[in-house]
Amino acid sequence: MSVLYPVAASVEEALSSPRARAVREREAQAAAAGPVGFVTEAAGPVFATREAALDAYRGRLDDERPGKTATVPPEDRWCALVEVADAPPPPAQPVLKDGRRWPEPGRPPAVAWRLHVSYWRIGAAAARTPLDQARALRRAAEASALPAETLNALAHQPLQPMRPQQPLDVGLFETRPPEAPHILMPDE
Repeated sequence: MSVLYPVAASVEEALSSPRARAVREREAQAAAAGPVGFVTEAAGPVFATREAALDAYRGRLDDERPGKTATVPPEDRWCALVEVADAPPPPAQPVLKDGRRWPEPGRPPAVAWRLHVSYWRIGAAAARTPLDQARALRRAAEASALPAETLNALAHQPLQPMRPQQPLDVGLFETRPPEAPHILMPDE
């Protein structure tokens, strides 16, 4: 069975009362009567422990703790509990002291837990416009003035080839045996 993602205008609406639930984009567009985009967003407060987050979102997440075991049906697995850094550590500065360039690593940052919800956001597809490749935008004169939303969209779009891939060349030290011309063998 596939996951039935909520169709909603915001993450709060997706958690409380979604307009519909859909597996595919075309189903979500039909339910929303307009464009939709698939997003994953953080929702709710940050919890200090995983146990506190599991208690707060009982019934939305799998819980394997003894005595509180709960399993979410496959079609309702659109929520996930994610570890987030409570506060990022300060960047390390080179010290060049006692023959060492970097200081001893400090303690890892404190970990907190937050609920992430995947859903079909209504109206989000209109904001997704295909952008040029990063290598082309980097050379443009206005590259330094790109807004943060464009940079984020550029970082999340799939890579596209500059030109179609050429068939494989047979190199100087490769040969095709006469009994199997579909195989390339190294020949040195």
